[in-house]
Amino acid sequence: MAAEPKEPRRKDESSPGQAYRDAGPFLTLGIQLAAAVVFFFLIGWWLDTRMETSPAFKLIGLFVGFVGGMIKFLRSAAELSKKEKTL
Repeated sequence: MAAEPKEPRRKDESSPGQAYRDAGPFLTLGIQLAAAVVFFFLIGWWLDTRMETSPAFKLIGLFVGFVGGMIKFLRSAAELSKKEKTL
């Protein structure tokens, strides 16, 4: 008796790890935002220690990191949601 070939899974059927694979790109968005804020804050901290201007450059770094991170966050989220709609 020959085994019948399995039919390929439909897109709406999910395997146990499929939810993590689908959510993975969205989970990285928060990390990217946090990394931008921390990176620019650290640059501001470094400039403040060099120029003795505390907290001016730290605040500027926080602002630049937050605004830049939010722009990247929103663009990436829009791109990912567009990909989800086409699938």
